[in-house]
Order: sequence, then C-alpha cells, then structure tokens
Amino acid sequence: MPNLIEPGEGAASARYAIVVSEWNKGVTAKLLDGAIETLTAAGVADESIDVVWVPGAWEIPVVAQKLADTCRYGAILTLGAVIKGETAHDHWINHGVTDSLMRIATEHCLPVMFGVLMCDSLEQALNRAGGSVGNKGSECAEAALKMVATLKALPTK
Repeated sequence: MPNLIEPGEGAASARYAIVVSEWNKGVTAKLLDGAIETLTAAGVADESIDVVWVPGAWEIPVVAQKLADTCRYGAILTLGAVIKGETAHDHWINHGVTDSLMRIATEHCLPVMFGVLMCDSLEQALNRAGGSVGNKGSECAEAALKMVATLKALPTK
C-alpha cells in the first residue's frame, strides 16, 4: 500500500500575508473580510496576519514577490477583482497577474493563493465576495491553511 501524506498540524502558527487590490474595493474589502475571518477562526492570531493594500490587480505580483523574498510567510493570499470592460484590458491584466503569481509560488516553493476574481460583471464579482456563490476570499484562506499544513507534512530531504 502506498504512503499517503496528509496535511499535518501547525497551519495556525504560521504567518500569512494578504495582498489586496484597492480597485473595485467594494468587492475586494469583502474578500479580505472573508479571508481574515477564516484565518482567525482557524486559530491564526491577528498579529500573524499582514495586510498590504495595492492600487490594482496589476500591482499585486510585485508586492507578493517582495513579501515572498522575506521568507517570513507560510502563505501569501492575493485578492483582487478584475471586471471585464469594453476593451481587452482585463485579458492582459488577468494573464500577467496569473503568470507572475505562479512564477513567484514555484520559485519560492511557497503557496501564493490566487483570490483574484476575473468576472464579466460587477454582479458576478459581488456574488463571489459573499453573495450567492460564497466568499472566494474565505475559500482562498481555507486553501492557504491546507497548503501550509500539507507542506509541513512533506519530507524535507
């Protein structure tokens, strides 16, 4: 029978960073509330959660990179809301942010959680920020907790 490695303990003792976009703040503030509520409900102390606001989703990766470089965090959560407009601007923002965050995660072997909504309308975004679809900020925090616990359970050498 193969060995099954399951998430261990210790996710609550880790430090978490949350990078959140000010653009579409009516949505992103709700995502942030959901993330913080989920982390603290899991036992993460308030003083172990650092929140950094950035102007928009485009600026999230540079701050996530700087935070990852510190090696202080068990996970970095990224929260934003890019809503489709009349041009292809959203496509290029989404593509650049997605690629950059994956690169940061893999280069640092660090969970960089993707909580950047990519929606066709404000209504869709609000539904994902505590509306009919739930709160994706909360789901992002749940995934961060599980990833921290999983990485702690993996062999080191």
